[in-house]
Amino acid sequence: MTTFVLVHGAWHGGWCWWKVRPILEAAGHRVFTPTLTGLGERSHLLTRDVNLTTHIQDVTASILFEELTDVVLVGHSYGGLVISGAVQYIEDRLKHLVYLDAMVPTHGEVQVGEDSDSPLRKSAIERGDGWKIPVPPIVDGSLMGVRDLNDLSWLAKRLTPHPLATVQEATQLSYTK
Repeated sequence: MTTFVLVHGAWHGGWCWWKVRPILEAAGHRVFTPTLTGLGERSHLLTRDVNLTTHIQDVTASILFEELTDVVLVGHSYGGLVISGAVQYIEDRLKHLVYLDAMVPTHGEVQVGEDSDSPLRKSAIERGDGWKIPVPPIVDGSLMGVRDLNDLSWLAKRLTPHPLATVQEATQLSYTK
């Protein structure tokens, strides 16, 4: 039996693992799918102060409060930044890190700089009050690679704006794993 903690990407919530979780649990594994502050069912907590550190604390606290050990910590997309930062606080509780189509940062790296002309920053300025990255639009019948109409509908109604501060904070990495 393995204990998995699955960390979602930007605009998502723990809900995005609904199809994966039962498969892992049917195989006898324990699965935890925390939702990061300000996203998904926690979107009511979104403020301009929610940053990468907040999300690292979310995952760290989940693992500590659930008293989990030998954890396979999985980060998808933006979740790669989160799990990378969490390691320094919970390294002794981890068995493996898995980067699932994820960002793998280096120490001190900033994803979107203050002067950047990044599309994420531009959309936050233009449509997100300057601090929220709006949900990407459906383009040519696809959203984040999802094309199936049922899955697309399911996905589109659950995505929420993502805090820009999470990708403007430098990653602080101090682990050796």
